Amino acid sequence: MTVQLPEWWEPLASRAASVRRSDFSRWPTPPIGGKRSAVLILLGEQPGTGPDVLIVQRAHTLRNHAGQAAFPGGAVEADDADAAATALREAHEEVGLDRATVTVVATLPKLWIPVSGFIVTPVLAWWHTPHPVTAVDPAEVAEAHRVPIRDLAAPANRLLARHPSGYVGPAFDVNGLFIWGFTAGVLNTLLDLGGWTVPWEGSRTVDLRPRA
Repeated sequence: MTVQLPEWWEPLASRAASVRRSDFSRWPTPPIGGKRSAVLILLGEQPGTGPDVLIVQRAHTLRNHAGQAAFPGGAVEADDADAAATALREAHEEVGLDRATVTVVATLPKLWIPVSGFIVTPVLAWWHTPHPVTAVDPAEVAEAHRVPIRDLAAPANRLLARHPSGYVGPAFDVNGLFIWGFTAGVLNTLLDLGGWTVPWEGSRTVDLRPRA
């Protein structure tokens, strides 16, 4: 079945086909080694709010990334055919996503996360037939959110986050959901690629707690 993308997918869909690693990250991706994983950047649409993106909040009891907002995703398994298969499988396991309701649009460049040793492949997809999703395993995921793109782009919801290491990067504070780190960095580039970025001040900075 061929699914036609809505008009708002442009210029994102076209630009995603030729995007480079350096558009997302300053860290070069090592050719070998690293823990392979994939995340799903799932864009849907709701009446009255326009395009949105699926974000999960990790369980607060996790040893790593406790309580963080993130894209659905996780480590590659031996039976996964490719990065898209990994991302879709993980989304199904985490929030019950029906893979038949999703059309993969592009596989983005592999991104290296030095602090965790993961090499992450973001998979950009269109949720052509949305359905309710919720945390399947509360030990892994606490909540699932559909965050409107217009709310992410709103200047009032944009800020910078300073990690205890001194690293400063983009962040979003949307309806009580605080998004920072890898996920915020990818969303920041996504807004640029989609032509959704709205000028914002860029001077508001919050310090992350040491656990973050």
